[in-house]
Amino acid sequence: MSIRIYGISQCSTVKKARQWLAEQHISAEFIDFKKTPPATTDIQFWLTQIPKEILINRKGTTWRKLSTNEQQNALSSNEAAINLMINQPSVIKRPVLVNNQRVLVGFDAQQYTEFLA
Repeated sequence: MSIRIYGISQCSTVKKARQWLAEQHISAEFIDFKKTPPATTDIQFWLTQIPKEILINRKGTTWRKLSTNEQQNALSSNEAAINLMINQPSVIKRPVLVNNQRVLVGFDAQQYTEFLA
């Protein structure tokens, strides 16, 4: 079983998710967006299961700094959304958990338990 968790090491939600995984003795490869930005293929795969309206963190600073036009483009076009997430991975809701070709975004202990069962 190859579990991957994508995010930013300083993100409090990512820290909680990684701590929970460790407490459950579940090993997961951590990919830090700051060191290894997601590939186009990763984002395209995530978007097959997670709508861009959820995958893009519209509550974060990165999103709020975008112009209204940039925000509208990202929400109306998958291509624009992918380009935004590649160029500014901080706009991706974190963490992104991938297990057995399934994707989960954010952290909730109950959801993780069910997702990893």
